[in-house]
Amino acid sequence: MTFKDFGFDERIQRGIDDIGFETVMPVQEQCFNLLIKENRDVYAQSQTGTGKTAAFLLAIFQLLLTEEKYRGEKALVVVPTRELAVQIEREGKVLSKYLKFNIGSIYGGVGYAKQERMLADGVDILIGTPGRILDFSRQRKADLKSFGFLVVDEADRLFDMGFFPDLKRIIKRMRPFNERHTLLFSATLNTRVANLAWEYMNNPGEVFIEPEKLTVDTVTQELYHVGKGEKMKLLLGILKRDNPENGIVFTNTRHSAWEVAKRLEINNHSVIYLVGDLPQPKRLKIVDEVKKGHHKYLVATDVAARGLHIDDLEMVINYDVPLEPESYIHRIGRTARAGREGKTLTMACEEYVYGLGPIEQLLGHKIPVSWVEEDLIAEDKSEGMVFPFGARFERTTKQRSNDREQRRLRRHGERNDSFNRDGMKRVQRNKREADGRSNNPSSQKPLPGSFTKRPPNPRIASIQSAVSSVAGAGTGNRIRSTTKKSRSSKHGNDKHRYPPAQETMEEVRMSSKNSVNERLAYYREKYGEDFKLAENNTTTGSKTEKESSPVNGKQRKGILARLFKKENLS
Repeated sequence: MTFKDFGFDERIQRGIDDIGFETVMPVQEQCFNLLIKENRDVYAQSQTGTGKTAAFLLAIFQLLLTEEKYRGEKALVVVPTRELAVQIEREGKVLSKYLKFNIGSIYGGVGYAKQERMLADGVDILIGTPGRILDFSRQRKADLKSFGFLVVDEADRLFDMGFFPDLKRIIKRMRPFNERHTLLFSATLNTRVANLAWEYMNNPGEVFIEPEKLTVDTVTQELYHVGKGEKMKLLLGILKRDNPENGIVFTNTRHSAWEVAKRLEINNHSVIYLVGDLPQPKRLKIVDEVKKGHHKYLVATDVAARGLHIDDLEMVINYDVPLEPESYIHRIGRTARAGREGKTLTMACEEYVYGLGPIEQLLGHKIPVSWVEEDLIAEDKSEGMVFPFGARFERTTKQRSNDREQRRLRRHGERNDSFNRDGMKRVQRNKREADGRSNNPSSQKPLPGSFTKRPPNPRIASIQSAVSSVAGAGTGNRIRSTTKKSRSSKHGNDKHRYPPAQETMEEVRMSSKNSVNERLAYYREKYGEDFKLAENNTTTGSKTEKESSPVNGKQRKGILARLFKKENLS
């Protein structure tokens, strides 16, 4: 069947003709029949690359334009990855070229401002990842009850990534299942996907496209058994033999992706790598560069197995056998899209060979095995090199410490031109020499922005000294500041940070007298009051003396209050 047989609106058909779509794919035909003609929900198993994105977008466009009860409705598309959200947004804008629908996407890893403006302006088709959708819903910037269509794309991947609780929260914030249309797409069917369809869908029509038929008919598969240490030589030999126009090399770990990309680069191949922990703007930039042909090969983890569409991709190479059988389907789905032909090769080493069994069980047949001939082993210029993960990006502890100090200097407005491996000590030494200061730490001035104590109040200091003398405390101790202790005093030695108090008060000089009675007489004469202290009898040989005992906290408080009163009166 052709698209014209379904009687799409003229504006929709113009967009389809511009893209060049003519024959309807199987999943598209069944979705159009269920959603447009029967107004039923759709529950579909279909691997990526079969045209399911166009299936649900075109069906929703047709209902919004032609059915009166859907006038003004909006559609929400939930996807597992940012790349897939961006891809669906682009495809939707191409298909709706002659329509007045506003299409946008929201996802994490980027700022909120631009997405908030888009939501404020209004959007008819919203594509997003679960976390960002819930964020805007909690902030009441996106009303989920206003969406009359819900599309859950790559449902099995959402479950694998742990988004099932978030997906349930999104559905509960929307209209009841009998007041909306729900479309669920999954490359593989499992119990959780089936339960979701049963609980949150209204009499869905089932669409089942067998994955093994697609892969066998349109993708040429090869399997090589090779040792782990020979995989790079075999990869170079395959690329030399087949010389594809473009290709994707999949690995199971970020470390392997980075290492394979570096080794291919050393062997004079145009290559770039894509892993999940890269910032979102950089990931989008890499995908755009690959699509535009700036790089011949892309090395990626499974983060690129979904949502990455490269026109006429010739080859997919599984450098590592995927850990999950479903990932094999998604990897090889990058090639042979929309009925085109493609080629995929898999290298089974001693580490990942045990993943072949579940993959072949899912496919329903054995992957054809090819023998590794001697002429297929190419010379590897990177052989013997050590590739620690992220060596180009990881910094040593000393470098990170220097970076922190550099940021601190910038905060305080200091020049950091002289900053080098010597770190802060070099900077301080240069500043001291420029200011004519000594290198003696005790003569250093506090750094800008550091916490310092203000000088003690002379009147309060005199009273504190008096109390210390009356209490029998040792003389010569530094008078404490009345300010709160600096936060920075918790860290490091502060003996050079706070200058000693000036002990020039008469009370401090009097405190050097040995006799307690003389000190008491002095304060009795000055304040006209006799300070009574607790006494203890101490016996030394046959002689008994009365000496003042240490003043406890309650006594000290009372003495301090009376001294303050005397000072204020005088």
